[in-house]
Amino acid sequence: MTRSGTNSQGNHYNTPGGTNSNGGSSYHYSNSNGSYYYSNDNGSTYYNSGSGSATYTSPSGQSTTNSTDK
Repeated sequence: MTRSGTNSQGNHYNTPGGTNSNGGSSYHYSNSNGSYYYSNDNGSTYYNSGSGSATYTSPSGQSTTNSTDK
């Protein structure tokens, strides 16, 4: 069952809402500043700043940051 709403900072969330699952504890936030964040059931996370950078953190904790500018 999907739950969604808006928190006190004006950020929209969905749970479950990770990129690799339709269930479990995954969730994602679409933030009012244009950024978004995914937390996946496998322990990985993805954060896009909405202003030119994105960070992926693997289940083992290794982070990779990339430019999203074209």
